[in-house]
Amino acid sequence: MSTLSEKVIYQIYPKSWLDTTGSGVGDLNGITEKLPYVAELGVDVIWLNPFYPSPQRDNGYDISNYTAIDSLFGTMADFERMVARGKELGLEFMLDMVLNHVSTEHEWFKKALAGDKYYQDFFILRDEPTDWISKFGGNAWAPFGDTGKYYLHLYDVTQADLNWRNENVRKALFEVVNFWRDKGISGFRFDVINVIGKDAVLQNNPESEGKFEYTDKPITHDYLQMLNKETFGQDAHSVTVGEMSSTTIENSILYTRPDRKELSMVFNFHHLKTDYANGEKWTKSAFDFPMLKNLFHEWGEKMSEGQGWSATFWNNHDQPRALNRFVDVKNFRVKGATMLAAAIHLSRGIPFIYMGEEIGMVDPDYDSVHDYNDLEALNAYHMLVEQGKTEKEAFEVLITKSRDNARTPMQWDESEHAGFTSGTPWLKVGKHKDINVSNDKGGEIYSFYKEMIKLRKSEKIISEGTYKSALKDDTHIYAFVREYDSQKLLVLTNFSNQIVDYILPVEFENAEILVNNYDDYQVGQMQPYQAVALLIK
Repeated sequence: MSTLSEKVIYQIYPKSWLDTTGSGVGDLNGITEKLPYVAELGVDVIWLNPFYPSPQRDNGYDISNYTAIDSLFGTMADFERMVARGKELGLEFMLDMVLNHVSTEHEWFKKALAGDKYYQDFFILRDEPTDWISKFGGNAWAPFGDTGKYYLHLYDVTQADLNWRNENVRKALFEVVNFWRDKGISGFRFDVINVIGKDAVLQNNPESEGKFEYTDKPITHDYLQMLNKETFGQDAHSVTVGEMSSTTIENSILYTRPDRKELSMVFNFHHLKTDYANGEKWTKSAFDFPMLKNLFHEWGEKMSEGQGWSATFWNNHDQPRALNRFVDVKNFRVKGATMLAAAIHLSRGIPFIYMGEEIGMVDPDYDSVHDYNDLEALNAYHMLVEQGKTEKEAFEVLITKSRDNARTPMQWDESEHAGFTSGTPWLKVGKHKDINVSNDKGGEIYSFYKEMIKLRKSEKIISEGTYKSALKDDTHIYAFVREYDSQKLLVLTNFSNQIVDYILPVEFENAEILVNNYDDYQVGQMQPYQAVALLIK
């Protein structure tokens, strides 16, 4: 069994993976059917987005029952069959746990609303709301029925925040995690888990919209230690990741340092905001390479020094495809894809692959705003038009930033709906249907990903080595050095579509070439989107 640092995790967005019923929505049996494809890649764990019963106001992150399967995706028997098949193939599963809030359709909230005092204390109710702003916009408080009280919802108005200060809430949530452990699950991804620690007395904070009052509070570490002890910490091989909203490196070290017994690793999203003009998401802007590189260096070095662990990734269900963001995709899709893979798979941390990334899937290039399903994107489109942009300008922003870019159906072949469904897909397939598993499995990108996964398992310097920045002032090359025992590995990645000259550190002049995404390598010169790793033993 791989140690934590040797693991590679593959994310499946169930809705878009494979539909076996013709409903147009992917299902659990579709996941089971394609498990051999994922296993062949060499990954260890599959992370699945929520498939629990839900009104689907926030794509399943508004859960109305933590311990059941939404009929949209199948049955509990389908789930159990999937897990058993996964184990046969050496694959574990990581489930999404949304423990900060429940849907207002959840029985706990319904009982609270009906006057049950026990369940009313499951939520954060106040006579006087604070001035906090919801992360989805608008007031973070909503009237709690006709009681005269207000309930806190940091996200959608139908997602009521749970009161972690109540021991009964913690106990109920620990039971949820243990329910899935009993089903053979040893991996958990905890959604927005660093906002569970609200202060006992909630204060107005207009400057931060309330964020300082609930983000990364010291008590969150106590809660995570309790969660660990009562649930997954009892499994020797558990793998956990916390999705961290607006977190810091200092806290991320505390969340993930093994001796603290909290989580295995954390997600942070700072690097995926380097193409936000003036920090604004809904803008069309080239990414800021120095900013990207400096973020990678700062997190890489400090997490390494503090023995913390990051989940490293380019893509997920909430982000446009990285190839469209960081690469001249029209001219260098293949080399760009392998370079991006090298940049994170050879770094320190646990790499995540998002479905389709291993064959170089790209944004769908939709023609019309009506092709989009993502509520956030549609709201942003109307907001941009209201702010004075033309419909064409607003649509161009949508094309670059919508979450639907990553949510389009997995492309299995070149048939009408890319082999995803025999029905009408819930979200339209992208234009680039020629990029598909049938054409690209075994191709250059797929083979490079397999190589990266193999190297992580065979080379301790990749899985365990420290991280130090290199060539810090280079305007096109992101480079870093990994060290383990007496070995050193220099990783060079050219983020430009030009040939770039650079000065190779003298100690690496006679190093062995461990990785190269081109057929040749010239010392002191990098081809467009070239990735090279040089090893000194």
